Amino acid sequence: MANPVDKDYQSLNVSVPIKIDDVNVDAASAPILFKNGVGGYMSSNNAKTGSQANSERDRREDLALAAGYVVVFPGSRGRDNQAADGTYYGKAPAAIVDLKAAVRYVRHNKGIIPGNTDWIVSVGCSAGGALSALLGTSGNSTLYDPYLKEIGAADADDNIYASACYSPITDLEHADMAYEWMYGTLPTRSGQVDQEHSIQLKNSYAAYQASLNLQGKNNFGVLIADNYDEYLLQYYFIPSANKFLQGLTAEKRTEYLKNNSWITWTNNSAKFSFSDYTKHAGRMKGLPAFDGFDMKVPEPILFGNETTNARHFTNFSLQHSTGNSNAEIDGGLQQVVNLMNAMYFLGPKSSSCAKYWWLRNGSKDNHTSQTIMINLATSLENQGRNVNTWVFWDGGHCADEDPEGFINWIGEITGYRK
Repeated sequence: MANPVDKDYQSLNVSVPIKIDDVNVDAASAPILFKNGVGGYMSSNNAKTGSQANSERDRREDLALAAGYVVVFPGSRGRDNQAADGTYYGKAPAAIVDLKAAVRYVRHNKGIIPGNTDWIVSVGCSAGGALSALLGTSGNSTLYDPYLKEIGAADADDNIYASACYSPITDLEHADMAYEWMYGTLPTRSGQVDQEHSIQLKNSYAAYQASLNLQGKNNFGVLIADNYDEYLLQYYFIPSANKFLQGLTAEKRTEYLKNNSWITWTNNSAKFSFSDYTKHAGRMKGLPAFDGFDMKVPEPILFGNETTNARHFTNFSLQHSTGNSNAEIDGGLQQVVNLMNAMYFLGPKSSSCAKYWWLRNGSKDNHTSQTIMINLATSLENQGRNVNTWVFWDGGHCADEDPEGFINWIGEITGYRK
């Protein structure tokens, strides 16, 4: 990178296995785990990895090195970066631009940085999961070229081989709608949200979901607002609950079912309603969940600019805040919103999309609607991508109960053995 804005964030660490179990390792042809540490769309300083000590994210890094993989930890700017003169320099799309620049740097330095640059596997959780998804769907898109040229990014490709996304907070412009579809009737800790607004958003979600024309598994049909609950139960939540309950001892299972009487257990299989499931998960966020009217939640701050800390990025919140029912997000901001949305690059606009995908979430993650990740999974499946998706029963945000499985999966899709 020839013209970095802030070297403290636009830099990266490279970890290379040298010896495993007293055996020398040559990682020249190993897969490269490209691990971003972004959370809440905040800046991520690659030099401050200690803040994530003992987390599953570090567990994956250790397992990758033990498997003989190279690990790259890139830093990136975020919504909180502010210069001494008060200007902001990490608003969208800075984070994805920096990550793309890091991929280009690794590829540009092929042979100097160990590892196979044809096997770059991105991973992140939450906002980092969304950025990992964006890396996966937007590879080599020319829409980012002006931003990459501005910072002097290397002249190399930025597509990746595979993307792993844990609890991705993506499709932000439709996330408020999806949240009300899933949690609209549930109260927050401070009480019920405005039901009139909730219904408005829920109705908008129905139109959006239908417009995607996503085909469910096994001839389920087009996923729409009226059947998505059934789809989630049949293909994700019931299988997840079954695996969890079948893995318990008889005594522990009896105790769990006693404490969760909304689940019926018959012939070694669980049964429950979508309504009872959402009550079990509970509602975490207010309304709107992402483009908050007061712009104090992370996402409007993400979409600020050099001189403005926060901006509304949906017409719904903009119209409510201005009192102008005809107000619309301006075209320049809408383009930035597009550049932060993995879903935008799927379909006719698909760039060099990653071939392999590992998508994970916890069933009790209420940071966004469960449909957000499953829409991503289904869209990729409809395009013929290889998608490995699972929901960990009773897992929360960024849940990962099988880090070993992820590392083994990298070995399977690359065929690499140390």
